[in-house]
Amino acid sequence: MCRARFLAGQRGSLRSTAPKHGIEPDAVTNVEAAWAAFGEFLQTPVNGIVSADDSDADGFIVQWGRWSWNDKRPSLSFTRQLAVPDANDPGWQPSYWHVELEMTFQDEPSLVGLDALNESNSGFSFEPIGPARGVELTVTHDHYLGLYPQLQAIWRATPTGSKLSLYQAD
Repeated sequence: MCRARFLAGQRGSLRSTAPKHGIEPDAVTNVEAAWAAFGEFLQTPVNGIVSADDSDADGFIVQWGRWSWNDKRPSLSFTRQLAVPDANDPGWQPSYWHVELEMTFQDEPSLVGLDALNESNSGFSFEPIGPARGVELTVTHDHYLGLYPQLQAIWRATPTGSKLSLYQAD
């Protein structure tokens, strides 16, 4: 249910919020616009996920680095994690799904060391939708861009490729 709704481009999905910010998920040209679309998507409630105030049912993470599946090109991804009830699991554990916008970049001198930073991601945030999540988005953005010059550089760079994907993460 969750997978089909996001693949269909439902109202409020990342695919539907992106054009309002001047981007297409499979052809991102502006990271800040992609971040704004992602932020709007993160504030959209999703039906069919685990419902508990203190759970990891709905959260986000920002990741950066150079990975083998991208030929070691500089990469930045924005990911929303959703926990979907799995009635077939004997322990009643949910299935975790990721909606991920991944962007790759041309190698340039300002990105040297991107894969050697003390951190390669923001860590997951599970603040609830609303003002608390909005604050967390701002804090995440400002903290990591203020901490690492390589992230400032990748945020200003134009992606050479991007893709939006949905996959089971567990």
